[in-house]
Amino acid sequence: MKRIIAAALLMVMCVTVGAQYRKSVSILGDSYSTFEGFLKPDTNWIWYFAQPRLEKTDVTSVRQTWWHKYISENGYRLCVNNSYSGSTICATGYNKEDYYRRSFFNRADDLGCPDVIFIFGGTNDSWAGSPIGEYKYDGWTREELYSFRPAMAKLLSRMIDLYPNVELYFILNDCLKPEINESVEVICEHYNVPLIKLEGIDKMDGHPSIKGMEQICSQVEQFVRGVADGK
Repeated sequence: MKRIIAAALLMVMCVTVGAQYRKSVSILGDSYSTFEGFLKPDTNWIWYFAQPRLEKTDVTSVRQTWWHKYISENGYRLCVNNSYSGSTICATGYNKEDYYRRSFFNRADDLGCPDVIFIFGGTNDSWAGSPIGEYKYDGWTREELYSFRPAMAKLLSRMIDLYPNVELYFILNDCLKPEINESVEVICEHYNVPLIKLEGIDKMDGHPSIKGMEQICSQVEQFVRGVADGK
């Protein structure tokens, strides 16, 4: 009898845990995914502030960001948002400055233990005119990581190694340089990482407005739903 009761209690506990569990989401991004008070580490540079610069954005609440909307509307929970305003995927930033420490591949380790990861980058590489480099999928030198293609490959390779059995998605902004778009497409295909290509995003001062955030959330939802449905 005691064994039967114990087994029954175990089943109830398993069902309860399963019902309460919510998948977690982490974000590795740039300014598009920042919001004051929601970044780890909190020393990362920010574009979207709790007291916003209204001449630059109409986004005034974290609930209006694409990632918060996506997480809350789809029953997920936030694990880590490691987004850094102005950051590049490679180690070459604006005015050819050394962005190694803030580069995407150098922040890839700091995303917690999520079920889903969205990598949203490439915008600053395009805007800063970072070197493109050559396609290379292993054996990267430090010098090569100052160019976009080797750094992009290093990033995805590292992510796959660090986060096995985690859903990885790369989000690509619209209106970027053709060589950035082509490189992202080729490298995502090489590593079999699903690529979400954004279209027609509404922006203020080059950054998503409230409407733009809603559009990003909607396009991400549609893409992920299509993957789940096998489309």
